[in-house]
Amino acid sequence: MTPTIRAILLCVLAFESALASGAAPAAGGEAKPPADVATATRGTEHVAGFFDVYRDAAKGRVLLGVREIGKPFLLVTSLPWGLGSNDVGLDRGQSGESHLVEFRRAGSRLLLVEDNTKFRADSSNADEARSVREAFAESVLWAGDIAGERKGSEEEVVVDVGPLLTTDLHGIARRLAEAKQGKYEIDEKRSAVAPEDVKSFPDNTELEAMLTFKGPGDQQFVKDVAMEPDSLTMRQHLSFVRLPPPGFAPRLYHPASGAFSAGFYDYSRPLASSLDVRYQPRFRLEKTDRSAAPGPVKKPIVFYLDRGTPEPVRSALLEGANWWKTAFEKAGFKDAYRVELLPEGADPMDIRYSIITWAHRYTRGWSYGQPIVDPRTGEIIKGSVTLGSQRVRQDILIAEALLAPYDKSNAGELASEAQQMALARLRQLAAHEVGHALGFAHNFAASRLGNGSVMDYPHPLIELDASGAVRLDHAYGVGVGPWDDFLVAHAYAEFPAGEEAASLAKLRADIAKAGFRYVSDPDSRAPGDAEPDGLLWDFGPDTLKSFDALLAVRRSALDRFSI
Repeated sequence: MTPTIRAILLCVLAFESALASGAAPAAGGEAKPPADVATATRGTEHVAGFFDVYRDAAKGRVLLGVREIGKPFLLVTSLPWGLGSNDVGLDRGQSGESHLVEFRRAGSRLLLVEDNTKFRADSSNADEARSVREAFAESVLWAGDIAGERKGSEEEVVVDVGPLLTTDLHGIARRLAEAKQGKYEIDEKRSAVAPEDVKSFPDNTELEAMLTFKGPGDQQFVKDVAMEPDSLTMRQHLSFVRLPPPGFAPRLYHPASGAFSAGFYDYSRPLASSLDVRYQPRFRLEKTDRSAAPGPVKKPIVFYLDRGTPEPVRSALLEGANWWKTAFEKAGFKDAYRVELLPEGADPMDIRYSIITWAHRYTRGWSYGQPIVDPRTGEIIKGSVTLGSQRVRQDILIAEALLAPYDKSNAGELASEAQQMALARLRQLAAHEVGHALGFAHNFAASRLGNGSVMDYPHPLIELDASGAVRLDHAYGVGVGPWDDFLVAHAYAEFPAGEEAASLAKLRADIAKAGFRYVSDPDSRAPGDAEPDGLLWDFGPDTLKSFDALLAVRRSALDRFSI
């Protein structure tokens, strides 16, 4: 028997043996059916919750138990660990957008599918709704093999979600490319799930992984912050969130509301109506007794401050962020809003917590706030605020340059004044960014009426004393302004049935009569769109007088500038 014929016979015998034993052929045959759940999860730690999770620390695995296939839920990404570069914009504590997703089974595989929420038909006609859904593409975000299943009344499939957790769902590589840092991609061998950081609760499941990105490493921003710029290791957090229960009433967006908007195209609208439907993002805030004014609420809005925030910054941020309390009280709510320190041991990435993150970066950089919104209704699920830690140091340097305390007899007093100005700026900043997380946009015209709104960009109100020296003790206002009271009332106030539209229109008319205009980013930032009342860093009703006053302050500071 020649070697070739012998090899062929051995292959045939091996194939027949595989068929007789029920094993899957090496290629071209059917996949081996999944094991039962008990077998698939043997040796793991079971964590029950919204999704059951099976942690396997020894093998570095995370298995997910899925009972309700085809039932939608929200997926939100975030970054527990950041890059540390303001210019790239991948900060610690950063939240991504929410996605409406569901698991679907395809034979022995499980697909994670994102619904297309941009286009819909809010119609009682199921065929009409389906026709719109079928007209626009959905997205399969991930697919994995089913490792185990349980049939019967408690049907469940189990899948290893490690490959899902180590997929760049947050868009880290895309952001690096947009910041012109080169093409980065995940190195699977240097990425791993974090079973110890997996948690599951009745309404949310929290999953995490370490992702290592390999790339050229030859651009400045990554070289500034990374020990090895061609190897960037960060963490990605995924939150699976149960859809909010019924009962939330969306509020239609109005361009003069001073708010953000969340929208979609509704193809069931009447022929003469616009397809573009927009809601005003807002938290679910309900009184226990609608007739009480002000009245207590079923569930207050609570923001939590990062425990890594040091003093005296911590106290300043808590004070400033809590300024919004008065606006909610004026809108008819009692104990409806508060800000406090994150409880010890709580995970700031847990979707249940609205977080104010104290973010460190290599350079001074942006602060920002954003609401995480249910794309179906505009309901805010979580508020996410990021405050850059270098900014307060920059403000102290500006104050020191104005006061020049170094060679003066009262140097200590002036240095303290500089720090107090910077802390006053932090209070205003905390209120400003939390305002964004509450769903509110900038209003750069509010400063025409003094401390009209924390949603304006405040130029410090610098004064000259009788001797012509600079004074900073009243550089920033305290508390929210009349425009901010309007914002909260327009977003959250409750009205008698059938009177909401008229009541909101009256709020808008009243704030306009009080002298407030609304000029936000689209009519302020671009030179071609500039609007006289939309100056970003102005103060006072008369721009030219403000400019003259500012030049007098600068002349005084230059005349007293220390060596």
